[in-house]
Amino acid sequence: QVQLVESGGDLVQAGGSLRLSCAASGNIDSRNRMGWYRQAPGKQRELVASITSDGFTNYADPVKGRFTISRDNAKNMVYLQMNSLKPEDTAHYYCNLLEFRIGRTYWGPGTQVTVSP
Repeated sequence: QVQLVESGGDLVQAGGSLRLSCAASGNIDSRNRMGWYRQAPGKQRELVASITSDGFTNYADPVKGRFTISRDNAKNMVYLQMNSLKPEDTAHYYCNLLEFRIGRTYWGPGTQVTVSP
């Protein structure tokens, strides 16, 4: 069983920065993609950024140039560095892991990011 635990969410002012972390544990397939999704009240969950075990990254257009995703395969960690935060970045941020071989997806409980004007 794979478990994901996020941390780093907080209340910050617009223009500030935060770094989210996600720790994955359990029997994890080495070929996978880890990512961050977010969900604001009344909106659908959306992809923020993802990174494969080979290091390929993908970003949603609203965060390009402001957010950076990275991972430490040895520690089974994924990070999201968020700079120049905007009030519209306010959401609950979820860590996601997709195992390519069997197509199984896991979610963490999430961490709240609130950006004040």
